[in-house]
Amino acid sequence: MTRKNALVVRGGWEGHRPVEATELFLPFLRGEGYAVRVEESTEVYADSAEMAGTDLVVQCVTMSQITAEQLAGLSAAVVAGTGFTGWHGGIADSFRASSDYLHLVGGQFATHPGKEPCERQGGQEDNYLPYTVNITELGREHPITAGLEDFELHTEQYWVLHDDLIDVLATTTHPARPWQPWHRPVTSPAVWTRRWGAGRVMVATPGHDLDVLRNPNVRTVIERGMLWATRTASAS
Repeated sequence: MTRKNALVVRGGWEGHRPVEATELFLPFLRGEGYAVRVEESTEVYADSAEMAGTDLVVQCVTMSQITAEQLAGLSAAVVAGTGFTGWHGGIADSFRASSDYLHLVGGQFATHPGKEPCERQGGQEDNYLPYTVNITELGREHPITAGLEDFELHTEQYWVLHDDLIDVLATTTHPARPWQPWHRPVTSPAVWTRRWGAGRVMVATPGHDLDVLRNPNVRTVIERGMLWATRTASAS
């Protein structure tokens, strides 16, 4: 069996605990036979030789910035077959100033609606709401989410702007609450995949903190997503 090479790229906003969050998944990758390289910045994306030998990129970089050269390297690698995956802000709220990055991923964090104003205390918990992740019909057949049932979380609920070139495996619906400016419920993708050239992209929007990442359903989606996104024989 040919050994697969995984590149874990982490950094950006420390509130998402990029080091601790990615460390949760390193044993899984190594247990699945991946050789794992960890980088603390996106500079590696500009290394064409390194990227050509990478079968899977796991990114956990919230906000931050990326250079044109680095993004071109990442995009070229995905088009050539390198898988690209991540969770929450580490992939869906990265590099806000780059429309080309948004084009690659297919969806971008817009907001996470908060509690009623009178209940807010000024911390991250102001945005923690109970919500349901609903598996779609496609998701019930897809290897990433097959066998999973709809599940409940109490954490940030991502409102995502997205295009139609994504395959949505799970959704979440934001209700129209009296203190919010929208007038009807809005459904956002919570888990999606995207084919980009010969590469595969997988995004899971849950994952704000370590407790959410330890949730069995969230962890299953992320781990299966890594395996699914990894370069396939046809992209070698």
